[in-house]
Amino acid sequence: MISTETIEYLIRTYGYWALFVGTFIEGETILMLGGLAAQMGYLDLSWVMVVSFIGSFSGDQCYFHLGRVRGRELLAKHPKWQARAEKIHLYLERYHNLIMVGFRFIYGIRILTPIVLAMNPRIKTGRFFVFNGIGALIWTIVVAGGGYLFGHALELVVKQVQHYQLAIMLVLVLVGVGFWVRHRIKRKKNDQTKG
Repeated sequence: MISTETIEYLIRTYGYWALFVGTFIEGETILMLGGLAAQMGYLDLSWVMVVSFIGSFSGDQCYFHLGRVRGRELLAKHPKWQARAEKIHLYLERYHNLIMVGFRFIYGIRILTPIVLAMNPRIKTGRFFVFNGIGALIWTIVVAGGGYLFGHALELVVKQVQHYQLAIMLVLVLVGVGFWVRHRIKRKKNDQTKG
């Protein structure tokens, strides 16, 4: 069994790196846990937000660039993405800038959206850069703040939360990973059924 000292050491030593990598890829769960870790005193909330903003923003800029260079080729190689790409195009026709700001809040299209946006000639790189920055900032504040407030509420409910805080965080990590794995397996089964 991993000791609480080991968990605390891992969070303090690698927490910001985990936030960067997690938010670069997708990361709602990791960012919420970052906010929770900040509330518990293991990380600094300001740095959680800065690192997560950089991870989220730079990840989506990379996906956008990938879409500019190889978007059509990627969609051709992954026909299962076609239905989601068509939905994104449909939403883009209706909501334009709102999609560029808010796509992070829609689970399951986070990585694909910047790729699809880049394939649209009306979406200029500079325009995406600005709206991506606004969206990353809002998302970071809302999700990290949510994790922080959750930790604060938990502390009010459970008087001696300090005895249990690392165990609670570990359970939340396992639950988050469980949901992520379940979602991936479900998506894979759906893709196999369609294919």
